[in-house]
Amino acid sequence: MSLPSTAATGSGLIPWYQPQGSESELFLNAWNNRLPLLLKGPTGCGKTRFVEHMAARLGRPLYTVACHDDLTAADLIGRHLIGDGDTFWQDGPLTRAVREGGICYLDEVVEARKDTTVVLHPLSDNRRILPIDRTGEILSAPPEFMLVVSFNPGYQNLLKGMKPSTRQRFVAVRLDFPAPELEQTIVMREAGVGADVAGRLVTLAGQLRRLKDHDLEESASTRLLIYTAILLRDGFDPLEACRAGLVEPLSDDDLTVDALMEVVQASFGH
Repeated sequence: MSLPSTAATGSGLIPWYQPQGSESELFLNAWNNRLPLLLKGPTGCGKTRFVEHMAARLGRPLYTVACHDDLTAADLIGRHLIGDGDTFWQDGPLTRAVREGGICYLDEVVEARKDTTVVLHPLSDNRRILPIDRTGEILSAPPEFMLVVSFNPGYQNLLKGMKPSTRQRFVAVRLDFPAPELEQTIVMREAGVGADVAGRLVTLAGQLRRLKDHDLEESASTRLLIYTAILLRDGFDPLEACRAGLVEPLSDDDLTVDALMEVVQASFGH
């Protein structure tokens, strides 16, 4: 299997993604060799866009699941439902991806319950099967099927880490916030702003990210930079745009917000 050269698929144009390194080649190699892939990186660094981009390039259907504490195995595999006085089986996103030879992307997989991730094990080793206990089926994944999971290692604690027995079933790639020049290009492209605005926002983000270990649980993401750039593009006051797009999403603590706004004021207040 090789990468299609077409710039569009049946679902439309390929989502734009600017590679940081060799992640596209690694994704393609994993898909060609039927290997599951683990993406590690902070919130808002482009993991989801990357998967959308690669699924579109490969021309495969993509099923994305935002994992959470209440996610059950049935949410992934499927369940019996009642309709018109009868019961019927409805596949979950993981099952649909297996049947269709698609890509199933589990975003922030460690947020799911531990017993949920166990269902991934037979799909993420050489068996590549999905047992469906409630229907008695055992689905064999076709060559085109791929399992991709992601998580933010900087945000995890001892209660929400990935078990070694699960982690070692994947090849892994670490993504981070892009280098300043690349991030500036991304902000310009996504928000439609000039180099000056994008450059000042990237510089500001670098200053805010250096405060992460002291005041913030999460860093200022590339996604937030794009949101802020859109506000600036549409004529919002720079301080108001930075507060709404960057500062308030990062913290609810009044003292922390005030401290962050001081950094913003130094960059955009004149």
